[in-house]
Amino acid sequence: MASKQLDQLIQEMENYCECWKQFNHFVNLAREKKFGPEDEAQFLEVKTIIVQELELILASVEVASPSKEEVHNVLNLAPSLRYLSEMNEAALRSIENQWHKIYIGLHAILGQLKVRQRQEEGRSFLPFRKNKES
Repeated sequence: MASKQLDQLIQEMENYCECWKQFNHFVNLAREKKFGPEDEAQFLEVKTIIVQELELILASVEVASPSKEEVHNVLNLAPSLRYLSEMNEAALRSIENQWHKIYIGLHAILGQLKVRQRQEEGRSFLPFRKNKES
């Protein structure tokens, strides 16, 4: 993968992780029942971006986890903030657990891309380590 393409993919992954943080923020708004029509519209927009960007990522890099099905499942469990606000605490925790698994998986992919980026740049991916042969 060309360096410029890798840089762009890393930027897209970082933005994608931010969308997932926003998703969790909206789940918390629903739990607290502190949302309005504008929040509802933004929540749907975040979900749209998550689905579209996932397709771009999957087309660019081979990903075992999270799977497309896992991502779609979490999004399907949260059709709206109103719906989430009416869920019981156990159901919300289940969504949060699934969200967390995906979020950690995305950051693992991001870390792997950054390692590849540094290797392509000819740098050690652990710059603070020194050779102990001295």
